[in-house]
Amino acid sequence: EEEFKWLLQEEVHAVLKQLQDILKEASHRFALPTSGSGGAVKQENFVLSTSGTDQVKGVLTLQGDALCQADVNLKMPRNNQLLHFAFREDKQWKLQQIQDARNHVNQAIYLLMNRDVNYQFKTGSEVLKLMDAVMLQLSRARNRLTTPATLTLPEIASSGLTKMFTPALPPDILVNFYINLNKLCLTVYQLHVLQPSTTKNFKPAGGSILHNPGAMFEIGNQRYEVSHVHKVECVVPWLNDALVFFTVSLQLCQQLKDKISVFSSYWNYRPY
Repeated sequence: EEEFKWLLQEEVHAVLKQLQDILKEASHRFALPTSGSGGAVKQENFVLSTSGTDQVKGVLTLQGDALCQADVNLKMPRNNQLLHFAFREDKQWKLQQIQDARNHVNQAIYLLMNRDVNYQFKTGSEVLKLMDAVMLQLSRARNRLTTPATLTLPEIASSGLTKMFTPALPPDILVNFYINLNKLCLTVYQLHVLQPSTTKNFKPAGGSILHNPGAMFEIGNQRYEVSHVHKVECVVPWLNDALVFFTVSLQLCQQLKDKISVFSSYWNYRPY
């Protein structure tokens, strides 16, 4: 019983402090100014690369959760024509995945700070409940970075992203940016128009992270088919750090839960 009391009063708080420190580090990696600290977030440039062909090359500039510049060269397979397009000066693209992940981390930190060092845990189940709530936020933060949104081709075509470039994107090009684990990915879709007289069976594609050549869709009474897909990406080191911090934190939470559960089951089943 004394040992369990010590666990609730001392060790639990030591683990909560450790978790707070790790998650504050994770939050700093997202490099966004908090309401109290002024100053702009630094801009980072990343060169896009692919293990396959060099159809798409470019440099992306990331500032916290915003893609503030994209400079892309695209070599058209049909005629080897080189297209160049970049974000307009007044535009930047918010990466919702990074925003959401950071919000979940901050929510986890808030839950931990609510139980400061003077707080006395009375029962094991109280600690378990807190760990479950923190783990839920951390799992959601991790999932936002590891699981990009599934989008239909019409959703990609009508997203605000298509209107951000100068010169304007040609009507037979679609682009999509997303985070996948520690990478910032750009997918470029080249389309061809399906003529009304075509004998192909038209079957619109559903939602997907990445659409393959042959995927069809309809927008504005015009039918298209994806002819080529180019995916390029760049590693963002601080996203990798954040994912490591999430994993370590989730393990710490689980270890504390396991300890509490061992004691709780002992008390529930101890002989009288």
